[in-house]
Amino acid sequence: MAVSPVYLPIFPLPDVTFFPHTLLPLHIFEARYRAMITDCLARDRRLSVVRLEPGYEAAYEGKPPVCPVAGAGRIVRCERLATGRFNVLLRGEQRIRIASEVPTDTLYRVAAAVPLTDVGAERPAVAELARTIRARCVQILEALGRGTDALRESLEALRSPAELGDQVASGIIPDAAVRQTLLEEPDVERRLERLTTALDDLFRQLTRGREPR
Repeated sequence: MAVSPVYLPIFPLPDVTFFPHTLLPLHIFEARYRAMITDCLARDRRLSVVRLEPGYEAAYEGKPPVCPVAGAGRIVRCERLATGRFNVLLRGEQRIRIASEVPTDTLYRVAAAVPLTDVGAERPAVAELARTIRARCVQILEALGRGTDALRESLEALRSPAELGDQVASGIIPDAAVRQTLLEEPDVERRLERLTTALDDLFRQLTRGREPR
């Protein structure tokens, strides 16, 4: 059964990955995106944040290529400044695949997008991967001098492996290309496997090649 597209304003940004289950603060200053926020607030507050493809600089003022999979979410907090700029907070709700861009007379771009649904979340391996990810996150943050009991508790509180994976990918993985790969993977087991590999790589870098404990 075909999934009906949704129509969303898109906010292209370099090296930003907007995951479901996360919060993304943004400072909006360009005229076209101030108009986008104004229109979003007048409608359903929904928009998509999409990563610009590498090499976007030459076409930034026009319509540079964007990655095919993005995060869609909702404005949950908005402050309009005296300058006309905005401080907004977005809550990620779902992954989307951009099917096409829609002709529009707005300053900003609009896309027809297909919502992506997670698969494989109930497989037995997923729970074990989630435990491994929690443990590795603690080790990474301890290596950075940021490990605390409160952190452990916050990781344990994320009972959904998919939610855990998205929050960890968003908050800990530094490489934008790796984050985009994780965003684009709809299979939860494969996504967590890739996240585990990325965390292992990061831990090895932080501990200068020592074997993971």
